[in-house]
Amino acid sequence: MGTVREELERLEEATLHPRASRAAQSRGRKNEEEPCGLRTSYQRDRDRILHYKSFRRLKHKTQVFLAPRGDHYRTRLTHTLEVAQIARTIAKALRLNEELTEAIALGHDLGHTPFGHAGEEALNDIVQGGFSHVEQSLRVVEVLEKSGKGLNLTFEVLDGIRKHSKGLGEIVPEGEDRAATVEGQVVRLADIVAYINHDIDDAIRAGVLTESDLPGEIVRRAGTTHTHRIGYMVRDVIESSLEAGVEQAVMSESLVSICRSLRDFLYRKVYFNPQTHREFLKASKILRDLFEHYMEAPEEIGDDYRASAGKAEKERIVCDFIAGMTDRFATMTFKRIFLPEPWKIL
Repeated sequence: MGTVREELERLEEATLHPRASRAAQSRGRKNEEEPCGLRTSYQRDRDRILHYKSFRRLKHKTQVFLAPRGDHYRTRLTHTLEVAQIARTIAKALRLNEELTEAIALGHDLGHTPFGHAGEEALNDIVQGGFSHVEQSLRVVEVLEKSGKGLNLTFEVLDGIRKHSKGLGEIVPEGEDRAATVEGQVVRLADIVAYINHDIDDAIRAGVLTESDLPGEIVRRAGTTHTHRIGYMVRDVIESSLEAGVEQAVMSESLVSICRSLRDFLYRKVYFNPQTHREFLKASKILRDLFEHYMEAPEEIGDDYRASAGKAEKERIVCDFIAGMTDRFATMTFKRIFLPEPWKIL
């Protein structure tokens, strides 16, 4: 009788789609490890991401609205969980590897800065060679976590994290921008389905948008509610990918057009809304001032964190430290360093 893991691998071979990734056929890890008796390699990767500090910090990192006081706004953590849920729904319908899909989804935004895209843009302007949350996510799992040892994830998970981001680029990419696995491609599509819908939902909650502001043609095609729109998009991805033989994860041309329109709408009406943008500028200043301070006083970065960064240059260590901050830690640190304390009468 084999191990539980071997039985799970046999089950994958018997039940998954021919284009699905099988843990037993993984391209492996940078550093070879003894297989687990209970879990497949993709299950181990998912668990490693879930249990480390960078994942927990996502709960206090901005998605769109900076440090919102309301309890129901998304954070980078809830965004990640929504991406994982949507991606697993699609993966299950296509008979893909759900554990691999979930591992990629849970790890895809680990490198995000405090204050969301405002923080990313600030570091991109400051750091020599620029800054990308995608590359930082890889650095987190390959170098910074586990006291500088990294998590030693499989090739397939690392590739999915590397290829998840689209920015203003192609929604369904081709060539080198496309993930090597269909599971990684699913996460990329789930990411945009999640964020264009929940960012609209949060913007309406914040009073930045109303339902009537949404483009009428898109509402008629995709649905009048948050739930309807997500359901419409998920069904489209599943049906379109099945029609393509699951050779890759795709959307219909109609849905690609809807996603582009909603993405452009969000940039115009929410991300660059004067009220939102004003707060982004404040957040950007916080990170710029912190970066300048720690470049002058790198010894104030804890020994443990500097050790995790290994032999990296000072600028890289400072960038890692600031990128890893939560919104509230960055704000508290800024206040401690730059704002005077009230005089205490002895």
